[in-house]
Amino acid sequence: MEPPSYLTYRPEVIHNSNTVDTMDIPKVLLLEDEPADAHLVRIAFEEGKVMVDMDHVQDGVEGFAYLRREAPYQNAQRPDLILLDLNMPRMDGLQFLQKIKADEALKSIPVLMLTTSNAENDIVASYNSCAAGYIVKPMNIESFITTVRGISDYWITLVHLPKKP
Repeated sequence: MEPPSYLTYRPEVIHNSNTVDTMDIPKVLLLEDEPADAHLVRIAFEEGKVMVDMDHVQDGVEGFAYLRREAPYQNAQRPDLILLDLNMPRMDGLQFLQKIKADEALKSIPVLMLTTSNAENDIVASYNSCAAGYIVKPMNIESFITTVRGISDYWITLVHLPKKP
């Protein structure tokens, strides 16, 4: 006996762009200066079968240009979640975090630190600057995929985020 059709998993419905409302796909902004790490985050979302619309910038200066829709980001959408590396050139992750949390228009966006640093002073400084969480990047791909899946399960599936202005 087959289950009723409403209980049948149909992956084509989930992955068919004609049936998915793109407004429902969470927007993630990744600030990461290492191209290999940025690629790994993208691969981890794909391998974890997490449907997100992810944009990538290389440092805090580009991140603010993106959030303020300055050239070349005039068409950028406000992200639902920001994944932020700590050690970046020009404007590091902590400076970016402090600046975004001081901006009335941007401070409600959750910022999750995703970094290689496990130094206690970095963790404390991040939380003191209103980071929503602090995750140390795993060194192997399987653990990294599991970590990204956990981020997705919590921040994209479970948590109710404020509506975009």
